[in-house]
Amino acid sequence: MTTTADDLRQATDAVARLGSSCADYEALPDAEVLAGQRQIAAARRLLDTRSAWMAATIARRSRPELGHSGLAAQQGFLSPEALIQTVTGSTKNDAFKLVAVGTMMADAEAAEKLVEAALESPDADPGLVAAFEAKVPWQAPIARAVTEGTLSVDAAESIRSGLGEIDAAVTADKLGTALDSLLVEAASLNADQVFKLARRLRDQLDEAGIAAREKQAHDDRFLRVYRLGNGKVRLHGLFAPEDGEFVLSTFDSVTSPRRGGVRFVDKEKAAWAKRVQDDPRSTEQIAADALVQLLKIAGEADQGRVFGGRRPAVRVIVTEKALTPGQPAAPETAEATETREAAAHGQIEGNPVPISQETIDRLLCDTGTRGIQVDDTGQIINVGRDQRLFTEAQRAAMGVRDGGCRWVDCDRSPAWTEAHHINEWLKDNGYTDLADGVLLCHPHHLLLHNQHWSIIRTGNDYWLRPPVEVDPEQILIALPSKRATL
Repeated sequence: MTTTADDLRQATDAVARLGSSCADYEALPDAEVLAGQRQIAAARRLLDTRSAWMAATIARRSRPELGHSGLAAQQGFLSPEALIQTVTGSTKNDAFKLVAVGTMMADAEAAEKLVEAALESPDADPGLVAAFEAKVPWQAPIARAVTEGTLSVDAAESIRSGLGEIDAAVTADKLGTALDSLLVEAASLNADQVFKLARRLRDQLDEAGIAAREKQAHDDRFLRVYRLGNGKVRLHGLFAPEDGEFVLSTFDSVTSPRRGGVRFVDKEKAAWAKRVQDDPRSTEQIAADALVQLLKIAGEADQGRVFGGRRPAVRVIVTEKALTPGQPAAPETAEATETREAAAHGQIEGNPVPISQETIDRLLCDTGTRGIQVDDTGQIINVGRDQRLFTEAQRAAMGVRDGGCRWVDCDRSPAWTEAHHINEWLKDNGYTDLADGVLLCHPHHLLLHNQHWSIIRTGNDYWLRPPVEVDPEQILIALPSKRATL
């Protein structure tokens, strides 16, 4: 059932009866305040639905092929979103959201009307009806829920963007099935929660695509630092989930006493927390000063010292499958085994985006990360072994031995490196022995795991083995120490 003009009038009348000033609202009993908030939300959903319809109309009348005769161009705008943003006074993101959801609703409505007309025809052709039904987009249930006022435009966009588009791995039928279950839960969730759930469902449908999406997120990273006209300097950046969580963890550790962090029993830590709480600077100022101080410390660092192992800790949650690839519970074909290996994934605690098998291996290799292993039901299996990271003394010895990143032609000093386990700690049951660790800079450590290079040791010599895709013969490449001759 669709909403009518009467529904909109009744909703707005209910809101009008709440009062016409802050004082009127302040006088409402708690029960009426809660009921009133729901009435406002319902009225807003109905208005937002009409905003989406209008946005779709503006977009259609401003499509590129119309050129300068398009509606937006006639009004002096480069896009329908720019016109909508100016008229509504909203953000650019809100304007894009209205156009995206409105267009989705218009497409679904047009396709469903063709089906209705074919069914109502006296000589309805089953083949024609089936052809029209096949053209109804899988997002049609989202459009219907928005039209009926049971789903907000924000939640609709969260579902649309979270579930993504059809591709070779994820068909319309699979997305439609996921959508059916999602819409049942969406009524009790906010837009942010809906997006996380939709994204999780998409990842379950396309686990093999996690690595590709992870690479795209990594490629999208940037940091811009520029000077303003008044001499101040502004930073603007974007980080992939893995690096972003490290940044968040760093600043959380600096500012946590201001944000209700843990209570310390240790007297020295408690005193530090009290100093942070009493600091006259704002939380944002403390964070800004901490960044500058970290950069100064890094600039004055001894290039011969390895600093790994003292980073803010994050936890990686991994499934049992992710730690035992290539060992299926039942006989499988080689193709099935490869597919299962590609599908294994984990998650950085607190971040909704999954991480690939390669990233799991690398994070558990060197960083201040602990692997929490769970089974398919979510039950904890184990929390990893305690002695996994190389000690500070071992890292210092590796710095002297390797002289920096061992990768071919890399000139990064020990201070820019991470310790790589030749035998992976969890999958290969590797030991944290000095001889079985080498220093690699972060980019080359990333390359090694993501592209499946490997390092082997024969006595005191280390060799780099390329993947078959790079060298079918996998000829070993010597990795001599970068240490300066004594």
